[in-house]
Amino acid sequence: MRIRLVATTAAAAGALTALSAVPAQAAEYNSALKIRGIQYDAPGRDSNRCSGGNTAEEYLTIKNYSRSTTVNLKGYVVKDAAGNKFTFTATHTLQPGDYVKLRGGNGSDSDARNVVYRDNCNFMWNNDKDTIYVYKPSGSRADVHSYTRSGSDPDRNGYITFHG
Repeated sequence: MRIRLVATTAAAAGALTALSAVPAQAAEYNSALKIRGIQYDAPGRDSNRCSGGNTAEEYLTIKNYSRSTTVNLKGYVVKDAAGNKFTFTATHTLQPGDYVKLRGGNGSDSDARNVVYRDNCNFMWNNDKDTIYVYKPSGSRADVHSYTRSGSDPDRNGYITFHG
């Protein structure tokens, strides 16, 4: 009996170790709002100038995966691993199945065109690797994904899909 308990305890410890090694993005959060994909490397040569730069070509697509709940983005926060963040300060509603592209650079936000601009001409996402966090207004995590150019983007086109 004692040997069996030790073996069971060792197996449980091994399972816990394996679970703790699973990347954070493997956990599914209780949220209708999830990261659909990211254009982490804007096409062309990176230029973060407000005039004539390509920062607006870098974007994060966030989708409402609910079948029945409308989500108001006001108060949601998007961050990267370095702590750069964007907070949705205005009311932007996503109907079930709807999405928004959070773009760099400056522009006019539009629910009709599904776009919100960060009003910041600096790139937010690293071209080699990064982690994307989305937080609910309550502060709880809605979604998280990490990527590497070599491991997550086999065709190296700068775009990765997380939730189809």
